[in-house]
Amino acid sequence: MTTRTATARYQGFGKEGKGHITTQSGVLTDQFYGFNTRFADEPGTNPDAAHAGCFTMALSFALARAGFSEGSLETRAAVKLEQDGDGFTITRSDLTLTASVPGLAQAQFEALAAGAHANCPVSKLLKAESSLDATLL
Repeated sequence: MTTRTATARYQGFGKEGKGHITTQSGVLTDQFYGFNTRFADEPGTNPDAAHAGCFTMALSFALARAGFSEGSLETRAAVKLEQDGDGFTITRSDLTLTASVPGLAQAQFEALAAGAHANCPVSKLLKAESSLDATLL
């Protein structure tokens, strides 16, 4: 089992608040996020990228297991966030994949992509329960 961490800090609240995300790997270090990076066109990180990245990696590993070693994958995630009472809920995450894999037949491509989608950890999480351990200082 592997556990990876990320830390999100948010100063101020609501639309005026400003956040920063740092990942354990160091790839993201104090990367800005906030209301306008999520709901408008302001530059900054956005949590929707997690689904596109996770699925694409899952498909990459499935292709490698199937004997493919060359090609490229590009996935766009369109994540729909809807008002849910006083908060929001992710109601859909539609992935659009463009792939170039020499020698891969259409039927095998479709089967591998469907399997990766079904087994992508973020896809599974969107259907699973979660827990929260919260402490107020």
